[in-house]
Amino acid sequence: MKSLSGSTECWVLVPVLRSCPQMPASDCALDCPEFLNMKLQFRREKLLQPTTQWQYPQPKLLEHRPTELLTLTPWLAPIVSEGTFDPELLQNMYRPLNLTIGVTVFAVGKYTCFIRPFLESAEKFFMRGYQVHYYLFTHDPAAVPRVLLGPGRLLSIIPIQGHSQWQEISMRRMETISKHIAKRAHQEVDYLFCLDVDMVFRNPWGPETLGDLVAAIHPGYFAVSRQQFPYERRQVSTAFVADNEGDFYYGGAVFGGRVARVYEFTRACHMAILADKANGIMAAWQEESHLNRRFIWHKPSTVLSPEYLWDDRKPQPPSLKLIRFSTVDKDTSWLRS
Repeated sequence: MKSLSGSTECWVLVPVLRSCPQMPASDCALDCPEFLNMKLQFRREKLLQPTTQWQYPQPKLLEHRPTELLTLTPWLAPIVSEGTFDPELLQNMYRPLNLTIGVTVFAVGKYTCFIRPFLESAEKFFMRGYQVHYYLFTHDPAAVPRVLLGPGRLLSIIPIQGHSQWQEISMRRMETISKHIAKRAHQEVDYLFCLDVDMVFRNPWGPETLGDLVAAIHPGYFAVSRQQFPYERRQVSTAFVADNEGDFYYGGAVFGGRVARVYEFTRACHMAILADKANGIMAAWQEESHLNRRFIWHKPSTVLSPEYLWDDRKPQPPSLKLIRFSTVDKDTSWLRS
């Protein structure tokens, strides 16, 4: 048969199959093509390797105008903020997966006073409608208040050793998280967020934040050049970052992702911290310095805008439509004394 374009086309009449009342079911069944039963051996996945040779212009969160945030990184990771996603669509996509979201939080020393506001605000805004497992690490389990949790939401209190110096507490966080994942969390949760306890949720935090590896832009440095970032600048440290490196400055108060990726990330940071410690070095901002070094080599697949990591002491800028998670105003010197 000739088509309108002049080429020859072959038309095949396909009958509609109906039941075969006078034939055995086996006679009606179609043969399954052999390739559908084949188990394919795919080529091994080739992962991007870390390199220090990447040099490119710094991405700027406020690149277009002061009231409009960048929505995509140069490596094609979404920058999540209000207006960049459809909450209802994401709920319909993720709810059927029956996911369990884990949260690690540390309350050592006087920081136990933040447990109640953290948990109460999380119950109101964090991953509503999902199974959530809070892992609370503390030196004083008796200081943990009773907070009513919703259905499918659990709290595990995990005793840890207290330390006299807050820097030591910070340095050991990566070690504790990686060991906890290896011991039990990898069997209990699908995603894991590592959050600071001296913060509260102020608006919904949902599945838009899920990704393989998730970082949050620090509220203090989202509008400055990379040369002004408080990276570790000493070359003797494994956390060293050169002046021409870096994308955004990420906060150590919020990071996460698939539990397997978080395990790899925290384990690598812990090993880097140990290497520094063996040489008598403590990075400028402890674990946060190592976190930022790691994110330069291993880019996050999802980046959260500062609305997911704000500071109550700062006025809300026009570029942020709302604040979802924020550090509370506090007397830091008293807490660390």
